[in-house]
Amino acid sequence: MIYTVTFNPSLDYIVAVDDFKLGLTNRTNSELLLPGGKGINVSTVLMNLGIESTALGFVAGFTGEEVVRRLEKMGVKNGFIRIDEGFTRINLKLKTIDGTEINGMGPEISEEKIRMLMDKLDTLGEGDVLFLSGSIPASMPDDAYQKIMEMIDGRNVQVAVDATKELLMNVLPDHPFLIKPNNHELGEIFGAELKTREAVVPYAKKLQDEGAQNVLVSMAGEGAVLVSADGKVYDTPAPKGTLVNGVGAGDSMVAGFMAGYMEKRDYLYAFHMGVAAGSASAFSENLATKPEIDAVYRQLAEM
Repeated sequence: MIYTVTFNPSLDYIVAVDDFKLGLTNRTNSELLLPGGKGINVSTVLMNLGIESTALGFVAGFTGEEVVRRLEKMGVKNGFIRIDEGFTRINLKLKTIDGTEINGMGPEISEEKIRMLMDKLDTLGEGDVLFLSGSIPASMPDDAYQKIMEMIDGRNVQVAVDATKELLMNVLPDHPFLIKPNNHELGEIFGAELKTREAVVPYAKKLQDEGAQNVLVSMAGEGAVLVSADGKVYDTPAPKGTLVNGVGAGDSMVAGFMAGYMEKRDYLYAFHMGVAAGSASAFSENLATKPEIDAVYRQLAEM
């Protein structure tokens, strides 16, 4: 089975506002409401590729119920744990001003609810795949990812981790199958400015030395790099296309890579599937569909 974890999911309210002005009333010209969170994005792209997964995490209040309702309507299975008080956050994303968003806090998560999630994850074993994605809420211990990986250590669960700096570095001793920093996050870890694919490679290899099996580095318009567990280095320039919406592109890349690897156990194919899925989502209003991913994959195969 495949599982994704989103500790702090959201309802993403994505709006476009022409000529946005601070301090004045602005009106939207397009609106979209979607279940959000990095693990949920991974589950959505896997579903679009015809791969079943179960989304795990915590939800609360009427917004949490709406996240679950929308996921079920989309066909994404879930095992979210209900929090008794508070509500799942709403994230406002203003897509007409690139990168502008206001993210909510989310509910307080008690030790009892954390134990309930850990009990679910404690059932994972041989052949299972687990995605750990995103930040850890302030009400949870900051070593939550590390505790999960220690718990399932030795069970041959393939774990993909998409997190930043300390969260990422803390799990490396437990040898995650895949990690996916972008070039800025990788540079921040080592105090370096990484602008080219060639510059990324030695630092990705350092993360392998720390314990990661495969290091996939996204670089937006510069392309991507994979330093794989078999000692090879793969890189590609960015596919051609128009950036429409960067939200979820990194999550799509992780989903595409793992989908490709599970299908063929071939790193080059997995790498191209990851880049295709990430780019296809960036070129789309929403997370990429299979036809969109296939179209970008064909472009990569011809490079």
